[in-house]
Amino acid sequence: MAGADMDPEVALGLFEEGATLVLLGVPEGTELGIDYKSWQVGPRFRGVKMIPPGIHFLYYSSVSSRSSGGEIGPRKGLFLSLKPRELILAHWDIKEEDLDFSASENLEEVSRVKAGLCELDSYLGPYPYETLRKWVSLTDKLNQEVAAALQPLSGRVCAFSDVVPELQLTHTKDRVEQNLPRNDTQCQTMKEGLDRLPRMKQREGTELRFSQIPKQMYPVGATPAQITQCSMDLSYALSCLLENYHKEHPLNVLGELQFAFVCFLIGNVYEAFEHWKSLLALLCKSEEAMKERKDLYLGLITVLYHQLGEIPPDFFVDIVSQNNFLTSTLQDFFQFAGGAEKFKAHLTKKFRWDFDADLDDCAPVVVELPEGVTLD
Repeated sequence: MAGADMDPEVALGLFEEGATLVLLGVPEGTELGIDYKSWQVGPRFRGVKMIPPGIHFLYYSSVSSRSSGGEIGPRKGLFLSLKPRELILAHWDIKEEDLDFSASENLEEVSRVKAGLCELDSYLGPYPYETLRKWVSLTDKLNQEVAAALQPLSGRVCAFSDVVPELQLTHTKDRVEQNLPRNDTQCQTMKEGLDRLPRMKQREGTELRFSQIPKQMYPVGATPAQITQCSMDLSYALSCLLENYHKEHPLNVLGELQFAFVCFLIGNVYEAFEHWKSLLALLCKSEEAMKERKDLYLGLITVLYHQLGEIPPDFFVDIVSQNNFLTSTLQDFFQFAGGAEKFKAHLTKKFRWDFDADLDDCAPVVVELPEGVTLD
């Protein structure tokens, strides 16, 4: 689990200052990881030691017994902000197939475990230090406050949404009262069958709490010319998002971009990938903001460089290039941003993307005018 060639001084420093995760009762065979490294839990596993202080992502997937096929369950995870020499204690909850961290609140139990760390040491795997540089490059803009604000209230980032019916319609009369099709007659069409399926929503408290991209991209009372301008240059919408969610620290939007990317890449949360795309598109299509917020955009280049550097070139063939999303988004970015030529050349070489092809944006932009506004 650890790099065999770790520098002795680094090892000593992490041994003395590193945090410890004591994870008791995790079933053998469980897939468990921290940051950029995962492994299958063995019979002696009791946790992870020598963890560098800072933001980390702990994740795990329960595995059914071999007699049941040894199937891997959906991945769950959580962001942790660890202090030097901190000890976090958790017990595996068999019923929930999840880690229960409530023991960390029990100071007496934590003190007892700390006192016995020497005996526990051989059961703790060292943090995979060889992956630390990669992990830091993916999360250097993400701080504890941003991670805590974005993480679900349940405290778990889950690969599969926990959904419940919008309405509890147990009986036919319940459906009739809601003007919904009855379930005691045969469906005549596919649409009728789909209409009978219950409408689902995410269980309250399990949603990732991302910032909301403004639905209205222009200010109230905007003229038709201003509406068109705001539809081509999304700086107004970006300023609204920063004002609503990152007013005190606008650069935290880069932390949100990193949070979403980690939730997708490591947490397997597709919803996070969709938000990453939307947030990236907003940033890349904001021409005026690039002139006014140079620190933000210099940071964005660094963030994207490391994010795209961790993805194999063929990854985008299936996931992003269905509609050529990333090339068209970055094409806008390179059109507006100065000083990004090296980054552009790097991406052209790695992914064989052509950013100098004719821009689709040359086509007319179709915008919806607000009610009551007409063109003379």
